[in-house]
Amino acid sequence: QVQLQESGPGLVKSSQTLSLTCTVSGGSITTNLNYWSWIRQPPGNGLEWLGHIDRSGRTYYSPSLKSRTSISRDTSKNQFTLQLSSVTPEDTAVYYCADGIDYWGKGTLVTVSS
Repeated sequence: QVQLQESGPGLVKSSQTLSLTCTVSGGSITTNLNYWSWIRQPPGNGLEWLGHIDRSGRTYYSPSLKSRTSISRDTSKNQFTLQLSSVTPEDTAVYYCADGIDYWGKGTLVTVSS
């Protein structure tokens, strides 16, 4: 069973870069046929897909956030990372990582202060 765990700061200042890491266990980010994804849910709103990285390291981003989003990976640690630049309070959300098929992390709340 794949398990995912998000980690990173819970508070980021406006204009800074939000950085979160997802640690994967029970599966490999380089061999499993998954789309290692980042999704967020702002307070009172629905889920928003941010992007994913596949087992070959290819990345795909939401068109609306592409200019600010970067997803990378550390294969030695079986982790993948989200960076969202130039954040504003509108980027406040619970951020989830997922395997693109069945499993999600528990999510982590990131608050952007003005």
